[in-house]
Amino acid sequence: MRVLVVAALLTAAALVQAAPAPIDIDAAVAAYERGELTRARNAFTRLSRAGMAAADYNLAVMHLRGEVPGATAGEALQLMTRAAQAGFVTAMVGLAQLYEQGQAGTVADLVRANQWYRRAAEAGSVDAQVAIATAHYLGRGAAKDAALAARWFRMAAQGGDVGAMYLYASMVESGDGVGRDLQEARYWYGVAARNGDEAAPSKVRELDARLGAPAT
Repeated sequence: MRVLVVAALLTAAALVQAAPAPIDIDAAVAAYERGELTRARNAFTRLSRAGMAAADYNLAVMHLRGEVPGATAGEALQLMTRAAQAGFVTAMVGLAQLYEQGQAGTVADLVRANQWYRRAAEAGSVDAQVAIATAHYLGRGAAKDAALAARWFRMAAQGGDVGAMYLYASMVESGDGVGRDLQEARYWYGVAARNGDEAAPSKVRELDARLGAPAT
């Protein structure tokens, strides 16, 4: 069941990245969304054979979800890997998740998962930036390094991840891996609060009081 949830989330991300691609991929995605799985599968297969990474990715997702006759984990992994190696960022994240969770015939391998999260993070994936930040903060499959964690959390915060906004603010507030700066911490708590983080408003009030500023 966990694989299916991951695949569904990744499919949504892939469709966004596929938008600029030729109309064939758009038509295949539209067919998939209408529930025309055979038509979508045939189109993804043709485009995959033509070397399109987005098609490799979406076909891999269909294998993971059992939407292909004779679907296999091995084929899903091969397709996902090929798409990731071709530079398709969503596939990098998907492959990292498969290794992290030990799915699609893999053995859980946090080191390999983080290698792919890092590549995706460097390519701009906010989800991957959060993942690699967390790995460094906890020392989970990566060297425990608060400074690197803070760097990646800040990038994810700048990319709009609300949880990263709060976590980076907390690190700045306490000087954990980064220079202590209550003004900057207050800024990021404020951004997190405006974006719906439930815990952030109380931190804003707390820091306003500590900084001698009027509460907002």
